[in-house]
Amino acid sequence: MQEKRVLTIKEIKEFLPHRYPFLLVDRVLDYSAEQVSAIKNVTANEEFFNGHFPAAPVMPGVLQIEALAQGSVFLAYDELSGADKRVDPLFLGLDSVRFRKIVTPGDQLLLFTKLIKKKKNFWWVEANASVEGETTCEAKFTALINVVDK
Repeated sequence: MQEKRVLTIKEIKEFLPHRYPFLLVDRVLDYSAEQVSAIKNVTANEEFFNGHFPAAPVMPGVLQIEALAQGSVFLAYDELSGADKRVDPLFLGLDSVRFRKIVTPGDQLLLFTKLIKKKKNFWWVEANASVEGETTCEAKFTALINVVDK
């Protein structure tokens, strides 16, 4: 059995260009060139809860999708880490998006992404997010992965 490959927030920030309040991956639990599992700890202090919705806070679905997209970038971690490079991912398309359950403060969102196909800098990814084993959202997306100097 292969040991899990964990990345801390420090390593995540060295690889992703996103920063607070838009960095939506707190820890990578395991990664390979084929799939990634990561977490987003959803706290009551999230800026978006001030307006979505103050009386009954719900994490916006679009941010769940963004968290999945950020997590998927770690499919390239082995190839690019330590190479004085970083990735600037861009969404090109979203398909088959479904929201199944709301996400609220205190939840730990488990992010799972799987590479379906890769052609040059274009990726096709299947992704789902869950809380305590229940799917909150799922999607397929296409991304352009730009590799840039740090």
